[in-house]
Amino acid sequence: MDYDLTDIPAAYDLGRDHGPDVLDLWMRALKAHIHGLSASNILDLGCGTGRFTEALAVYFAAEVVGIDPSMKMLELAREKQRDRRVQYQRGSAEAIPLSSGSVDVIFMSMSFHHFNNRELAARECRRVLRERGMVFVRTGTRESIRAYPYVPFFPSTPAMLDELLPDRGELREPFEKAGFHMTASEIITQTIAPSWKAYADKLSSGGDSVIARLGREELESGLAAIRRHGAEVIEEAIVEPIDLFVFH
Repeated sequence: MDYDLTDIPAAYDLGRDHGPDVLDLWMRALKAHIHGLSASNILDLGCGTGRFTEALAVYFAAEVVGIDPSMKMLELAREKQRDRRVQYQRGSAEAIPLSSGSVDVIFMSMSFHHFNNRELAARECRRVLRERGMVFVRTGTRESIRAYPYVPFFPSTPAMLDELLPDRGELREPFEKAGFHMTASEIITQTIAPSWKAYADKLSSGGDSVIARLGREELESGLAAIRRHGAEVIEEAIVEPIDLFVFH
């Protein structure tokens, strides 16, 4: 998807920013796998609006470059920038605009499924990484989509997600062909809304690329069903499973 041809960037943070607790959850998950290795230079590949970029700089006291092909996304990221250790550049995963052996860690959040050439992207990751470098891939997979909280309310989304997202084997393959070894994989369960009503409000913002593809009738019907469901059950936080893969 070319985000610059859509209105998604303007609403992206409304739909996808889950607050500081979720950021801390993910930073702690990364730290658990780094095991004292250097993380002084980090690439946030497919950084979007910079949801994780500054957190990476702060948590790891690192110089971080966020790279994304969307100018609209990068403009929003730069507007929010506070940390001088962060910089943003336009570029793609298939042609990373960094010199060889220049970063210790690559972090990808919900961007792998957008790559046009996954094998070339994996080779580019290996090129820009230093010796003993690591890649973290935060993503949805086909195996986890049935647990997405919106799926029961929007009948066409399972087929969309099956087409869009890789299965876990498809994700591993290009990295292993590029010479990486997967050293860990886990599912992180994150809280994305305090209630079903708040969840419906997030989805209605237009920041989710799958929900943005729905026709108006299905969108409105599904949002109404989520709100009815919230009124009928005991108030509960809404959680979502996300896969984390670690490659060396």
